[in-house]
Amino acid sequence: MKSANLQAGLNIIAVIILLVGLVSAVMIYLSAEDAPEDMGLTDSKTYLRNMELYGGKANVMVQEFRNWLDGLWHGKKLAFTVVCISIVISLGFFLVARHLPDDG
Repeated sequence: MKSANLQAGLNIIAVIILLVGLVSAVMIYLSAEDAPEDMGLTDSKTYLRNMELYGGKANVMVQEFRNWLDGLWHGKKLAFTVVCISIVISLGFFLVARHLPDDG
C-alpha cells in the first residue's frame, strides 16, 4: 500500500510539473519578443579570425556553442527551453514512479 501511495504521489507531481511548465511556456511565448539578431563583436569576421588564430577551430566552435546556449534563455526560444526542461523532469518522475518495487 505504501508503494502505491508513493507511486500515485510521484505521478501527481509529474503531472503538476508538466502542466506548470506548459502553461509557463505558453505565457512566456505570448509575452516575449523575438531576440534581435544583432551582429555584435563576437560575430564579426575579424573577431572570429582572431579567435581562430589564437585558439584554433575549437575555440571558434566553443564560442559558437556559447552563443547558441545564451540564445536559449532569451525571447521566444526561452519558451521552448522551458517546455523541454519540464518534459524531461516530469518524464523522470513518471519513470521513477513506474519502476518502484511492488509491496508484495
